[in-house]
Amino acid sequence: MSLSQSQMISRPLTKSLFSIPITYASIHPQRFCCHSLPNSTKDGVKHVFDEPKVQILKHKMEPLGITLDNSCLPGNYHNLFCPKCKGGQLMERSLSFHIITDCEFAMWRCFRPTCGWAGQVFVDDKELDNKPFEKMDEKSLGLEPLGPKLVAYFKERLISEKTLSRNAVRQLSHDKNVIAFTYKQNGLLVGCKYRTTEKRFWQGKGTSKVLYGLDDITHTTEIIIVEGEIDKLSLEEAGYQNCVSVPVGAPRKVSSKDLPPIEKDTAYQYLWNCKAYLDKAVRIILATDNDPPGQALAEELTRRLGRERCWQVRWPKKDESTFFKDANEVLKYMGADALKRAVENAEPYCSTHKVTP
Repeated sequence: MSLSQSQMISRPLTKSLFSIPITYASIHPQRFCCHSLPNSTKDGVKHVFDEPKVQILKHKMEPLGITLDNSCLPGNYHNLFCPKCKGGQLMERSLSFHIITDCEFAMWRCFRPTCGWAGQVFVDDKELDNKPFEKMDEKSLGLEPLGPKLVAYFKERLISEKTLSRNAVRQLSHDKNVIAFTYKQNGLLVGCKYRTTEKRFWQGKGTSKVLYGLDDITHTTEIIIVEGEIDKLSLEEAGYQNCVSVPVGAPRKVSSKDLPPIEKDTAYQYLWNCKAYLDKAVRIILATDNDPPGQALAEELTRRLGRERCWQVRWPKKDESTFFKDANEVLKYMGADALKRAVENAEPYCSTHKVTP
């Protein structure tokens, strides 16, 4: 690695959307709570919370454990106690809570790295993933260990039973041809994504919008991001456990628009929900697919993560005119050592993607 590359890795990250300025409030959030707006009166505050939209939001959030008082005004951000982690041993007010100005919806996120609970509720009847704390487990989802047929399917792709077991890859008990990739956070099952051997995909109801393999990046400052669960498993065969996969497919092209506000960035909500994990990364290696959507995904990720800490894997040549598409192709046809070399040779991200309107 050259000196300039080393400096690039170690320099402070000040421009990334995922960089949080360190303030007294962020160090001691337990000392901060909801405050009324300056010069507001009790009658004025009461009037705000008597609005029908806010009352609907308040009613929807109570089953989730979020209770508001009249100092939490729409349009402001507030530090509340997280009902899921209770603020940890220090009882921090770690839940950042916000009702947008027009009162159409509320959103929140716990910024404790060991929690990260996030969600939204809307005034209308839009279906949400925010449910009361119902325990999700393999039994309730109808999952069971992989059978011989699916073990053989992964073996053809050079994914070992050891890797499958460590990542809790399962199958549906009522349809043994369906692979179940379990999504976990802090060791708890928070969702499941299903895949048939014919490449049909769907997500289970109530699945949290988070990265696949999230617990593998809890204590690392270097992260690899891939485009699919099998690619994440492939990187593990090459010796990399500090790898996560995006939970959804790549976009067809790079957006020509400015980045939307966080609450409206729905296609990449999984990044914002994992912000506390991604903020710690000094270097993020993008190992997306070698096709136009994969390149578009890499570009969209760098727009949100910060180009200065993003590196990119260039997949090796398959023949004189074509390249391998993804991590599993390299593993399957060239082996684990070749896949490891491809990651080791990642280069600082340099966009060659032309944005089309």
